Amino acid sequence: MSQSTAPQIVRGACPHDCPDTCALLVTVAGGVVTRVAGDPDHPTTRGTLCTKVARYPERLYHPDRLTVPLRRVGAKGEGRFEPISWDEALDAVAARLSAIAARDPQRILPYSYAGTMGFVQGEGMASRFFHRLGASLLERTICSSAGMAGLSHTLGGSVGMDVERFADSRLILIWGSNSITSNLHFWSLAQQARRNGARLIAIDPYRSDTAQKCDAHVALRPGTDAALALGMMNVLIERGLLDDDYIARYTFGFGALRERAATYPSHRVAAICGISEQEVIDLALAYGTTKPAAIRLNYGLARTRGAANAVRAIVSLPALVGAWRDPAGGALLSVSSNFPVDKTLTRADLLPDWPMQPRSVNMSAIGDALLAADPPVEALVVYNSNPVAVAPDSERVIRGFAREDLFTVVLEHFLTDTADYADIVLPATMQPEHFDLHKTYGHLYLVANEPAVSPAGEARPNSAIFRDLAARMGFDDPALRASDEEIAAAAIDWSDPRLGGATLADVRRNGWLRLAIAAAPFAEGGFPTASGRCEFVSERLAAEGLDPLPDYLEPYESAAANPELARRYPLSFISPPARHFLNSTFVNVASLAEREREPECVIHPADAAARGIAEGAMVRAFNDRGSFVARARVGDRIRPGVVLGWGVWWHKLSPRGRNVNAVTGQALTDLGGGPTFYDCLVEVELAGNGAR
Repeated sequence: MSQSTAPQIVRGACPHDCPDTCALLVTVAGGVVTRVAGDPDHPTTRGTLCTKVARYPERLYHPDRLTVPLRRVGAKGEGRFEPISWDEALDAVAARLSAIAARDPQRILPYSYAGTMGFVQGEGMASRFFHRLGASLLERTICSSAGMAGLSHTLGGSVGMDVERFADSRLILIWGSNSITSNLHFWSLAQQARRNGARLIAIDPYRSDTAQKCDAHVALRPGTDAALALGMMNVLIERGLLDDDYIARYTFGFGALRERAATYPSHRVAAICGISEQEVIDLALAYGTTKPAAIRLNYGLARTRGAANAVRAIVSLPALVGAWRDPAGGALLSVSSNFPVDKTLTRADLLPDWPMQPRSVNMSAIGDALLAADPPVEALVVYNSNPVAVAPDSERVIRGFAREDLFTVVLEHFLTDTADYADIVLPATMQPEHFDLHKTYGHLYLVANEPAVSPAGEARPNSAIFRDLAARMGFDDPALRASDEEIAAAAIDWSDPRLGGATLADVRRNGWLRLAIAAAPFAEGGFPTASGRCEFVSERLAAEGLDPLPDYLEPYESAAANPELARRYPLSFISPPARHFLNSTFVNVASLAEREREPECVIHPADAAARGIAEGAMVRAFNDRGSFVARARVGDRIRPGVVLGWGVWWHKLSPRGRNVNAVTGQALTDLGGGPTFYDCLVEVELAGNGAR
């Protein structure tokens, strides 16, 4: 960190929930960040950033940035606060948490996710604090848990292709991903492959910016991905397009999978997915006859009831055709299991010596937890998340946060929807103001982040805040006094051969470090499963009394599963991320909000005409859970029977004070306990006067 007036370059890492985890070069002049750029030497960043992070100085120096602790003086949700000192704030929080913990610490709940993906400012110190406190455990499920469960039960963990190898693929299926928005650097590699003759096929209910630039687009019905994958298997088997040698040597359970796939003939799959039979056949033939073929699947397909089964089915495809033999073949959802994370980092040994662990609360059902948990949640500490905006079933979430008997502490950069309900708000630092170390889930590099400038006002790093709270509450374990550098050093097993003898100092010196992973890690099996094979049949699932094979599960909210609900709410609803936001981050950055203009609802012309909706009209999407208002965009990029609302605007920046999560529900996925944001039925009507 330098106060020099001459411009200096400081190495950083993008902290946000994105597979790219870019290596940054932060320009500082006179103690001020003047530019944030991608590191041209980092092999995946290659000098480019998304529009969002390229504007990081605008967020860092936003006029609404929180710089002092605040205490609520208005009603919950009003967002009226008065400034207080750090001593006052920490004393108030420590006193309240101590009083609750003396009765039952499980009545205290942390709530966090991926506001930062760093080891230090994420859970490195925070989890140590809550473990020592004996607070309820949080099941962090709101994004990746269903997909990770699918990977675990098939490949043995979050493993897959090296993203850099996609440049050499000849066919790329982009499945459930708008890569231009959410995985920009993969898209650059896919474009490179296309220039070399590769074919790109998008599989998505919406013709996204990515799908528009692909060679073909399969617009399936939301939540039917498993059926499509099983139908592809059936065609591959019938046409003899399998790698029998790979199957015999490196897979487990093919006989049973063949029987399951036989129940998904292409005509049945076409009816389930709402596409033509020829599309099913053509997709399977393209995949089975092109080598090397690669699949980039993403979490867009992991937001419905059968999410984990869908991932299981899709990542089984490469083993059937032997795609793993080639470095440019296989599949990629996440490679986070490749990083040798030290499992003692969060110090679960600090938990109280009770007969049982504290209870667990699923963050995807936080609305129900705040309203119906027994014993009740009496204190909530939110950091690295904005649950009032991003959690499903907003009306219940808001009712929970509005409880007068709930003591809420929020660590934040701005007065978000969630911070408006806080009793105490603590100003946190942003990425250029603190140290951190990052693993990734989209590539194979550790990335270090150095502090570039001093914190704004009195803002403090998350790690320092929890360190201070621990001291105030009399917790004297050395683990709760560890420095940020000590936490980062403890995050990784540096003796693991994948690090090649490197140390934290080496990563910091260079800014990033590539793991030593084979170019085609599963060319000869070696999957991190119990059998060492790709497991089409999961004996772990069978032992739990669950279906050991991947299968299609009809969405909870569909005409087939719930015809009465579908009669009242006939439109399937999906809410993917807006291009210029990242979940609810960046929503209040003026230049990015101007690009998004306002909340929009995309509807097919046939569905719009049936409801008297014209382009540009204000419409109301609603169901039994709630409603939101948005500007109608009428066009054929969305398939009939489906509507799309871009996420995730803050409620208070949305018409009538509600965003897309007013209509989403708290039902959970088949495995992993993930949310079902895209398993949702709504009706849409003209909003009428006063929509704004």
